Amino acid sequence: VLVRKLNLTADPGSFICILGPNGVGKTLTLHTLAGIRDIDGGSVRLYGDDMKTLDRRVIARRLGLLLQTHDDAFPMTVLEAAIMGRHPHLGFWQWESATDIDVALDALTAMDLSSLTERQTATLSGGERRRLAIATLLVQEPGILLLDEPMNHLDPLHKLQVLGKLSALADDGHTVIASMHDPALA
Repeated sequence: VLVRKLNLTADPGSFICILGPNGVGKTLTLHTLAGIRDIDGGSVRLYGDDMKTLDRRVIARRLGLLLQTHDDAFPMTVLEAAIMGRHPHLGFWQWESATDIDVALDALTAMDLSSLTERQTATLSGGERRRLAIATLLVQEPGILLLDEPMNHLDPLHKLQVLGKLSALADDGHTVIASMHDPALA
């Protein structure tokens, strides 16, 4: 049993940090909150709706999950990877619009990646890949962001920039829940 009788409300504008050492269940907790891990009892509600009753596209418009690790499924550029975050907002067989591309470019700029739009993702450093994953989540534009160790592989400057962006999102009414190891960053 990971958690027993948890009752958590994460209000808009909240920035909640889950702190703890490796292996205590931070990732499993985030996966459960994201609805990709089953629960034994109770419910996980998203804006009042039981997640079990929601279509995954609806969930993806409301909630975004940054995984701890990410592998490239196929070769693509940094811009193409970022634009993938728009897919929950597009219809079947619908292509990205100029507005969608602008959203992706803005997110890449926020993550200090605007000069790398045409680079292949396979050539990125660990920190660049992490910032790209965060940018892709920003492109998704969810109201709730669940981030599993978002500071992994980031240098000190980019840690502060990412935290600044996440704090600004919370200030704008988004809900941010992030697992971390460093109490000072939290």
